[in-house]
Amino acid sequence: MADDTNSSKMAMTTIEDRALASGCAEYLHGAFLEYNAQFRTITRRAKARFERRDWQGGQRDAAERIDLYDEHVKASVEHLQQLLGERSRDRGFWVSVKATFVDVVAHYPDVEFTKTYFSSVTRRVFSTAGVDPAIQFTGEETIPLRNIDGPLIGRNYCNSGSLEAMFDTLLADHEWTVSHADRTRCASYVAMQVREHYARHLHGDAVICVDVLPAVFYRDTRAYVIGKTTGWTNSSPLVIALEHTERGIAVDAVIQTEEAVAVMFGFARSYFHVDLEPVGSAVVFLRKVVPRETVHELFTILGRAKQGKTERFRGLERHLRFSRDSFVVAPGKKGMVMAVFTLPSYDVVFKVIRDRFPFPKDTSHDEVKQHYKLVARHDKAGRLVDAQEFRMLRFERSRFEGKLLDELLTEAARTTRVDGDSVVIAHAYIERRLRPLDLYLREVDLDTAIRAVLDFGQALRDLAATNIFPGDILLKNWGVGRTGRVVFYDYDELCLLTDCVFRDMPVAVTHEDEMSAEPWFSVGANDVFPEQWAAFLGMTPALLAAFCEEHGELLTAKWWRGIQQRLRKGEVLELLPY
Repeated sequence: MADDTNSSKMAMTTIEDRALASGCAEYLHGAFLEYNAQFRTITRRAKARFERRDWQGGQRDAAERIDLYDEHVKASVEHLQQLLGERSRDRGFWVSVKATFVDVVAHYPDVEFTKTYFSSVTRRVFSTAGVDPAIQFTGEETIPLRNIDGPLIGRNYCNSGSLEAMFDTLLADHEWTVSHADRTRCASYVAMQVREHYARHLHGDAVICVDVLPAVFYRDTRAYVIGKTTGWTNSSPLVIALEHTERGIAVDAVIQTEEAVAVMFGFARSYFHVDLEPVGSAVVFLRKVVPRETVHELFTILGRAKQGKTERFRGLERHLRFSRDSFVVAPGKKGMVMAVFTLPSYDVVFKVIRDRFPFPKDTSHDEVKQHYKLVARHDKAGRLVDAQEFRMLRFERSRFEGKLLDELLTEAARTTRVDGDSVVIAHAYIERRLRPLDLYLREVDLDTAIRAVLDFGQALRDLAATNIFPGDILLKNWGVGRTGRVVFYDYDELCLLTDCVFRDMPVAVTHEDEMSAEPWFSVGANDVFPEQWAAFLGMTPALLAAFCEEHGELLTAKWWRGIQQRLRKGEVLELLPY
């Protein structure tokens, strides 16, 4: 009788556990759906923002949407910890929840999104170092896009003898509450641009049809229709940029090269607001439009940053399995705030905050993290590298060069530890690897160096237009990408431009003042003296002369104060990615 009673109790416990695991799985699925619904609600606001020319509202939406994922994951963790009590860290129980969750989400169109959300929750519950396949979704079970079937195009337009008529129909299918300024004229302009592109670059081929995604892409002050044109023997990307003018909606530009479209989707750009369902089908289509962009880059630029982060790390893990080189200190001058390392065969850098910052750095770990958070939520203007934040990374110890590991364990010991045969890094940022500008200028010919220096000046202007001041403008803090574009990547002292005080250099009154090695006038914490920059940028005379000829006003406080005044009045300064 006693054995029967114990068996009955065990059976009841098993039934209760299954019910609890099922309840947790259903809860997490519902929590993801709630997050996703709010994500899409914010995303859909972009259309109304464009119609009302509410650019500042669009900026607020972008920041709100970026914060959304972490807010929901945090709420899910807190709810489950309260519900489960001590069992919230019962790994065996979570194995059962995971198995049940697979069945619950099986028919969701972007099923990998739900699995990433589940893994985010379990990682936080257990503070997982590295990957725990038993309670996370990894490997083959999370390959994105594998379940995509059916047509991958949204709308198809055939050339029935008139490109103008075809594009007029296309534009008519994209309507807003604001009318087109002159749809017929815009259609003719698009037709002319496409016809000329095919004549010049595609051997005079004729356009047969156009395929476009039905959803409109929004970012900053522009709306974009994105697709591809197909001829008899060639095809070409097609992006139609639309602006909201005083007369209505009008075509502003037609972009048709892979290089130009890749710039729009680049790693230094802010995320698009586009309502896609399912997202996977759109990513498959976009890979035909911008083939150089990876899956993780496309997920990220579409605003699905967490999925992009997941795919980036999965790609890194695959690369580590099939490569043999070691992590090494990244090229460039040693930073005072960050320890930076890279894997030579992979195009990213890892940035770890040092334990202490030598003089004259006057900042804290929390302040550094806030700077990176500011960048994540701000308009990147094509000039700020997207930095993805990672926690509890685990790598094989044997993959670390001795010099690098010594640096991490002595100068970033709060973050880095050795665990057996592994190195665990509690907190790091991963960015696309760029060639430091100071090194680049010494490696290229004079004409190429001048182009880079001039683009450096344009980068300062672009960041200023978005209310960003780099803080430390030394050339070592800027990088050059594969297209030659100059991008800022060191955010230790980055701040809002409107928080700075741009001052003219005081005129010395006495000989002692003029000869003093130290400043003889008071300097505030936020004071900036642009006139001093030329002396310490480290440019050769030829490069400095070219910079001053094109961007000399950047070396005056007057120019920066003028931008501040425009920003404080609420003016939105347009920066176009084409």
